[in-house]
Amino acid sequence: MDQDKHNASQTLKVAGVVSFYMGAALVMVFVNKAVLNSSPDLPLLFLLNQLIIAVVLLHISALITPKVEIPHLDLKTAKKVAPVTLVNVIGLVFNILCLRGVEASFFQIARGLVLPLTIAVSSVQTRNLPSRRVLLAAGVVTLGFLLGVAPHTFANIQWRSAPSGLSIFYGVLSSLFIAVHAVLIKSSLPHVHNSTIQLAYWQNLGSAAFLAPFILIQGEYGRLLELTHSSEWNGSVFVWGSIVTGVFGFLLCVAGLLSIKVTSPITHMFSSAARSVIQTLLGVWLFSDLLTSNRAASILIIALGTMYYTWVRSVDSASPRPSVPPRDPVDLEKAESALAKYATETPASDGPSK
Repeated sequence: MDQDKHNASQTLKVAGVVSFYMGAALVMVFVNKAVLNSSPDLPLLFLLNQLIIAVVLLHISALITPKVEIPHLDLKTAKKVAPVTLVNVIGLVFNILCLRGVEASFFQIARGLVLPLTIAVSSVQTRNLPSRRVLLAAGVVTLGFLLGVAPHTFANIQWRSAPSGLSIFYGVLSSLFIAVHAVLIKSSLPHVHNSTIQLAYWQNLGSAAFLAPFILIQGEYGRLLELTHSSEWNGSVFVWGSIVTGVFGFLLCVAGLLSIKVTSPITHMFSSAARSVIQTLLGVWLFSDLLTSNRAASILIIALGTMYYTWVRSVDSASPRPSVPPRDPVDLEKAESALAKYATETPASDGPSK
């Protein structure tokens, strides 16, 4: 009887965490998209606001619970975590530029190469060739991506549904930097006492420091002043959007950590696949995105390839290991977490960095 109650409690816990994670990720994407639609000329400033809010919330969390420890800022540690922070902010910038240029329903397709690029970067870093089954999974996902970005030739397809080549290129670069970031995290954690919270703090604060001067160079501060004097601009959308995505980005950090803790990788991947489908349908409903057969098939193939990869990794990890095992490649779950778990699947991507 007690065992049944424990199992039921565990099931509810897993369902709650997965729902929390999916909900936070979906809010991030759609609020980001709504703000970018209303303020397309301020993407980097929007991203900076999210990073600053994440830092503030980490400080507030540290006052509430001792489990959140704010690191002591010193130049020596800053230099050691600079590479992972720089890669992180570059990936976030490409991510938000991609989201600005594509429809919400297409965003997951544009970033569909996360898995193949993560496998490639991990293989280069570990100098180990992936197994045939892992390569098959990467091939399936790549096929899904190519199907999604292929030009539509049907006469009834509106041109507005076809994203620009530059936006897709941003999505590929974003995926590449997610993959590199996932590898760098493993080598950066020892510099912050293996604390993901401390690394999150360094990355959010460092990313904001890296980003601020480029916003000035791009002239976004000047454009903001111009917009504030324009009667056509709805500044409240930008302000509230920054606050909401900053808070939900922080919650996505918590949700990602809880998801990894209480669920299995397969459950996590199934929830990610379900989120992609829900995101596509919501994009069609909220933003009147056009759902083509190419896009539907692309999302399905990418999801199947990702789940197959997760199954392969779970089988491999359950198999007896040799006495001197090779270095494990980075899991897709870690790769996604590199950007979205501490906030994404996206700051203006799926969420702020961990």
